[in-house]
Amino acid sequence: MMVLGVSASAGAEQLAGSDLKQFVNGKRVYLSTPFGGEFPLNYKNSGVVTGDGTALGLGKFLAPKESGRWWVQGERLCQQWPTWYDGKPSCFRITKTGDQSLTWVRDDGRTGKARIEG
Repeated sequence: MMVLGVSASAGAEQLAGSDLKQFVNGKRVYLSTPFGGEFPLNYKNSGVVTGDGTALGLGKFLAPKESGRWWVQGERLCQQWPTWYDGKPSCFRITKTGDQSLTWVRDDGRTGKARIEG
């Protein structure tokens, strides 16, 4: 099955609502980056999300660390940062591909993979 260009395995499950919230709540998600390495996002129980791109050298392009907020809206995981993405909210559809793996599709069609710990 293909979901907007992301190949999903037979055991894949698109998450929504309380299942999606439970999957990320209190966890750290490591986004795979196209230039190697991982970008960690920490989804805290309080609704705060923190990101740290220091190890990836993102300080050349944007604030390397930032804290924003996250929430679940229906079938989408949403987040908003003070300066990242010009402070605009962005939302993602999350497909669980394993106990500690997922794929995401952002509202603008961009896709990626990540692993989750916590």
